[in-house]
Amino acid sequence: MGVKIRLMRRGARGQPFYRLVVADVRSPRSGKYIEAVGFYNPRTEPSTMKVNEEKVLAWLRKGARPSDAARVILTKTGVLQRWEEARAKGSR
Repeated sequence: MGVKIRLMRRGARGQPFYRLVVADVRSPRSGKYIEAVGFYNPRTEPSTMKVNEEKVLAWLRKGARPSDAARVILTKTGVLQRWEEARAKGSR
């Protein structure tokens, strides 16, 4: 099937934080995952986003696709920009 980079909800009711994980597309949102590659906490001011760039880039090279929410986080942290630059450099 495929592999996605997506958010996994954690935390108590009304107090969410999210892990950025690599998971099989068939596994449930907060179920089994392959590897955790970062986290996002919307409850801090400003929101906290931490991404292990090396792991994310490695999974993108292997064909993992980010979900819409994960794409926003990867864009804000600059990881997707570096991925696009690396792809553009490699295609020349």
